[in-house]
Amino acid sequence: MTSPQSNPKRCTRLAGLALCLAGLAWPLQVQGANYFDAYGLVPDSPAVDLGVQPLGYPSGVISTVMRHDRILQKALSVARLPLKAHPFQRGGDMVGLLGERRLEAGLLGDMPTLLSASVGQVWIVGLVKQASTAIVAKGGAQVSSLAGKRIGYVEVSSAHHTLLQGLASAGLDESQVKMVPVRVDEMPDALERGDIDAFAAWEPAPSLALARSGANRIMFRGLSSDYFVIERAFAKRHPEAALQLVAGFLRAIEWMQRSQRNVEKAATWALAEAEAFSGKTSGLSPGQIVAITRREILDIPSAPAIPMGPNNTPLKTEFQFLTKLDKLPAGARWEHVESAFAYDGLARVMGDARKYQLATFDYDD
Repeated sequence: MTSPQSNPKRCTRLAGLALCLAGLAWPLQVQGANYFDAYGLVPDSPAVDLGVQPLGYPSGVISTVMRHDRILQKALSVARLPLKAHPFQRGGDMVGLLGERRLEAGLLGDMPTLLSASVGQVWIVGLVKQASTAIVAKGGAQVSSLAGKRIGYVEVSSAHHTLLQGLASAGLDESQVKMVPVRVDEMPDALERGDIDAFAAWEPAPSLALARSGANRIMFRGLSSDYFVIERAFAKRHPEAALQLVAGFLRAIEWMQRSQRNVEKAATWALAEAEAFSGKTSGLSPGQIVAITRREILDIPSAPAIPMGPNNTPLKTEFQFLTKLDKLPAGARWEHVESAFAYDGLARVMGDARKYQLATFDYDD
């Protein structure tokens, strides 16, 4: 992998500070909605642009292993399509870029996956996470007590869906609480300072908040899933490159399942990337990241294959729920989501394990 010193143009200067990690720019947050404009993403670029979420686990763990994969790098370079990973604060920021063909693939939560798939933009390749997201509050034990309170959330995220579910279960809606946009890695601090009264988030934010204070409690849990998606036009233009991406995804999970040492190394990489992107220490240990990764992906039977068909997946229930709340675009159709599961890339790669080197591992440090 090229070093930052040998290729300085790859390091983006943002807010007066360059943060480079293993040859990839990881900029601090800047004010405004389009921090990712600094990435210079363009439609159908001569690269495989992968959207990743270093602030969430196990998504950030899987993506960092893929990024360290020399086999994947070589396979894509042969096709003259170098792999470039771009960090995002939330999956919702990737949806428009996938639709505009400025990203070729991404690791997304369930709500962004639905937004992209329901209008026919992506193929749903495999499972990245299956767990729960949570509403965490200081004090009260019932969701009904949140009426009129300030709740931190990340718009268009799996945790946003959980928040909507939780409020609905208590007979509340968004208009009866104060929704406060907060970056997921800042939620435990915001709760501790009293800037918010509760938040809805994925791991590690709930675990960090519970560890800080015995007064913090989980009020509601919702089923959450993340997915690896590939933009459809890219898969059509470069079908073999898309399969190599799938192979890198499968290989990352297989490598971590092979030994405790491997998953610990992956957790260390992921922690470094998260801290570089956020510009602060996370308060989480590699051991805690390993535990989350095992619980939410490595120990799930059949993962990363999606364990249920499209009509049985929790995504259908979520689609119906979000449609009822008018949270999906006008052109959203369940038939489009169902068709997104028809991509056979996972089965093809698993069926030709020797060609795609699923049992061969070569990761740079």
